[in-house]
Amino acid sequence: MSPESSPPGDVLIEGATPQDLPALAGLRWRWVLENDGTPTVSREEFLALFAEWALEHSATHHCTVARRGETVIGMAWLATIPRVPSSRAPVRASGDVQSVYLVPPERNAGIGGRMLAAVLERAFAAGLERVTVHSTTGAVTAYERAGFAASARLLQATRTP
Repeated sequence: MSPESSPPGDVLIEGATPQDLPALAGLRWRWVLENDGTPTVSREEFLALFAEWALEHSATHHCTVARRGETVIGMAWLATIPRVPSSRAPVRASGDVQSVYLVPPERNAGIGGRMLAAVLERAFAAGLERVTVHSTTGAVTAYERAGFAASARLLQATRTP
């Protein structure tokens, strides 16, 4: 069974549609609240902003959703980033997993792993050289189970206040 299939009545993992944007915005809103964030805009403003952003970035950002029946219960975004060409590989790209979220009652049942498997399948089928993720502390083991590993060559700089 492929990562994007599931038995009837179970959770379906598939690509998001434009009709899913309000639900995706709602999941992103919940993520911020769960992680002690304080929104700086109203929920209604955010829903509109999110939908506009998603449509504007649909060429570079693909969302995979977990759906139970008609309800979107989870999301995982893959951002595709073109890379500088080289003489060995004139067309290059990498990916970054972003904004993975699953509603709390659905966690610890393998659904998040299925979403990540679908995202990675899409990424590598598209020929991406590597896929990175910036994880919360609590989710590191979930990404490790999905095949992510620390790299001595991938470094980051952060803005200091």
